[in-house]
Amino acid sequence: MSTEVVEDDIMVDKELKEAIKEMKKQSPSRKFVESIDLAINIRDINLQDPSKRFQLDVQLPNPLKKEIKICVLAEGSQLVEAQSAGAARVIDKEELENISRDPKLAKKIAQQYDFFIASAPLMPLIGRNLGKYLGPRGKMPKPVPPAAPIKPLLQNYSATVQIRLRQSPVIQARVGTVDMTNEALLENALTVVRNIESRLEKGENNIRSIFIKTTMGPVIKVK
Repeated sequence: MSTEVVEDDIMVDKELKEAIKEMKKQSPSRKFVESIDLAINIRDINLQDPSKRFQLDVQLPNPLKKEIKICVLAEGSQLVEAQSAGAARVIDKEELENISRDPKLAKKIAQQYDFFIASAPLMPLIGRNLGKYLGPRGKMPKPVPPAAPIKPLLQNYSATVQIRLRQSPVIQARVGTVDMTNEALLENALTVVRNIESRLEKGENNIRSIFIKTTMGPVIKVK
């Protein structure tokens, strides 16, 4: 690694740390736990070219304290395991077929859950009947082989955020909540930034600006 790259890493670390401190300083206490989000503005990328767009599931080093809602579409032993492992919702094949006949319900389910996991044999049925609701939202299920355990996936998703670069040159990602330590927030924010840089053609040079804010607080620019 070159000296220049190391210096850039140190500078981003320092700037994010200062922005997090300023954000907390300017955010009054609320009666609820606010989320903290990064907004990253991208430059010099032609997003009319679909190959330049991307979607990432990024596992954060420090789990988010707000509940991540996961829906599992399963059958057999995976159905039973998902129910006992604490999935927010579990849907079997029969219910899946019923949902596919109710567009309003299908749309509601697509909006209601953060991530979807599915037994691999159900994927063709899910694609035909729910794909048009889940696909545009970037929520097509992660297929799981019939013998694979479900519980570890649920645990991993509790610390996962989805990052999408679509037609708008702005990426937004939740990196924590106000009750997390500054150090934990910094680690999460850096993880998100580094994952985004790894997918951009020119890395950090494709990033125009970074902002951080609480749900209802002021927007703080990372200088």
